[in-house]
Amino acid sequence: MDQIKIGEFISLKRKEKNITQSELAEKLNITDRSISKWENGICLPDANNMLELCEILDITINDLFSGEIVDMKNNEKKLEENLLEMTKIKEQRDKELLLIEIFIGVTISINMFAFIFIAAFVSMQDWLRVVLIIVGIIPFAIGICYTIRIEQIAGYYECDNCHYKYVPTYKKVLFATHINRTRKMKCPKCNKKTWHKKVISK
Repeated sequence: MDQIKIGEFISLKRKEKNITQSELAEKLNITDRSISKWENGICLPDANNMLELCEILDITINDLFSGEIVDMKNNEKKLEENLLEMTKIKEQRDKELLLIEIFIGVTISINMFAFIFIAAFVSMQDWLRVVLIIVGIIPFAIGICYTIRIEQIAGYYECDNCHYKYVPTYKKVLFATHINRTRKMKCPKCNKKTWHKKVISK
């Protein structure tokens, strides 16, 4: 998926409609800086904006992802190519998210143990010792909640029994017994409670 080509296509169709970047931004309830980023190929429009953007520019989603008006004869082939490319992009982003999860987990753990170590072994008043422990635990608790959220949305969980792949709710992931990224949960398809491992691709 060529972001530069898509950006140039958005710019071309916008100009064909005699719409300025500011006017397009106003119609989409976003900043004109976002429009500029799209048109310069820095990033793609968010999923929330895509349908409305296509309506305004009088193009299809397939046209948008192709960076050109797609001939109806090639429509199905182009659609398959775009879906495959989007899947690859999602998998890459999910891998990056899971690396961020590891980084955050390690950082908050080191931070917490450092504060607790100082509170336990350095001579100080009791109230200061309590403050240090709290200062270590609070970021750890917040960080854990955030890392679980990342784990929930990145990739899928695969049922060990029926091999169904799905994204569970945050609550299910939070309260599930787990070993690393493998969690014991009830499968929404076979309804059996088994170990569900984290996978990237569906």
